[in-house]
Amino acid sequence: QVQLVESGGGLVQAGGSLRLSCAASGRSFVGYAMGWFRQAPGREREFVAAISWSGGRTTYADSVKGRFTISRDNAKNTAYLQMNSLKPEDTAVYSCATKNVGLPTFLPKEYDYWGQGTQVTVSS
Repeated sequence: QVQLVESGGGLVQAGGSLRLSCAASGRSFVGYAMGWFRQAPGREREFVAAISWSGGRTTYADSVKGRFTISRDNAKNTAYLQMNSLKPEDTAVYSCATKNVGLPTFLPKEYDYWGQGTQVTVSS
């Protein structure tokens, strides 16, 4: 079983920045892709960003492209989401996930393990 724990969420003013971390433990997941998703109150979970195991391929939702950057450090079993120029509409619970195929896909159902999430709140 892979355990994922997110951290780094909080309250920030519009235009500010946060960096989320996702620490993985448990079984080895060499070759796994990592993804970030978010869910706002009353809304369905949506894709944010994903990265291949090597870090060489990334994909982003159009809503965050140019503002957010996903990265990973496999030596630390950790993925990151750098969020800049935050907007109130970015407010959500952000969760990380991993899948046992290294391609960065955007469908939640393709991911095998999920963290509990961390709250990000962006004030106007």
